[in-house]
Amino acid sequence: MIIFGNVLYTISLCQVSLRIVQPCCITTSCQLLNFYLNKLYEMSIKLGFHVSISGCLAKSIDNALALECSAFQIFTRSPRQWKTKDISKEDSTLFVNKLKESSIDFDSVVVHMPYLPNLSAPDSEMYIKSVEVLKEEIIRCGLLSIPNLVIHLGSHLGKGSKNGISQLIKACNTALNSYLDSVTKKNAVKILLENSAGQKNSVGSSIDEISEIFDGLDSSDFGLCLDTCHAFGAGYDITNESGISQLLELVSDKIGIHRLKVIHLNDSKGELGSNLDRHYHIGMGKIGEDAFRTLLNNKRLRQIPFIMETPIDKERGNSDNMVFAKNLICKNT
Repeated sequence: MIIFGNVLYTISLCQVSLRIVQPCCITTSCQLLNFYLNKLYEMSIKLGFHVSISGCLAKSIDNALALECSAFQIFTRSPRQWKTKDISKEDSTLFVNKLKESSIDFDSVVVHMPYLPNLSAPDSEMYIKSVEVLKEEIIRCGLLSIPNLVIHLGSHLGKGSKNGISQLIKACNTALNSYLDSVTKKNAVKILLENSAGQKNSVGSSIDEISEIFDGLDSSDFGLCLDTCHAFGAGYDITNESGISQLLELVSDKIGIHRLKVIHLNDSKGELGSNLDRHYHIGMGKIGEDAFRTLLNNKRLRQIPFIMETPIDKERGNSDNMVFAKNLICKNT
């Protein structure tokens, strides 16, 4: 139903009817219409958490659905170990089939690289191992039909940002080209570069630096994962609509807004420009509630998965953060 003046249009799949209604009915109808429009808009937002794969990879889908997620992120292995077992055909089939049967789109699922690799490190045994893990993770994403692989950009370990960027570009190109050489079908996995908070020796805390990295990559099979906590820690003031617009325009100008594929939706315990990577509950940190309302209702970001990586503690759990975030959505924007 849509109301213009005192005319109520009732719209169904098979007919459109028109009738004159009384003002009291219009008020009630408006309220109902707004309620359903809000619900539809809420359903269009891709929102979720990083969830556990404990038990098996397919269990992550159950975990996501239990939290009413419409998007989610996983590790495909232990994030703090170099070695892992291969994904079996049985496990990959179970995951893919269960996801097909769920309400979550494949495009709304994200894999995060393990923590140990450092793709910006100088040439060393650790650097070689890091590139191998990236190769493995691209393959694992392919087996699970997950199109988004988020990577931390790493540390240059005191060798300077120029060397770190060069090493990172080499690692990404080497891993992707190795994967492309091993498969016959078109690549469906995008490697998403996650901005850092600007910790000592880190690579990729500024949009300018990330733009430089993109300039050195071989193909369009790379995208951006924007972490709100990291951006705030790196000095981007996103506490208000103006600051958010400025950051998105910078991304659009320097990188291309079409490359923005995932947003890590995290508040910050650290101050603006503190270079601290300390995630906090949505609306309870230094970024604040208004910023997340603006982000979640931004029409440019409507098809982008928002993944929360918030803590679980006595203040809030995942369910609490989901309720809070959803309450910021659909204010008839």
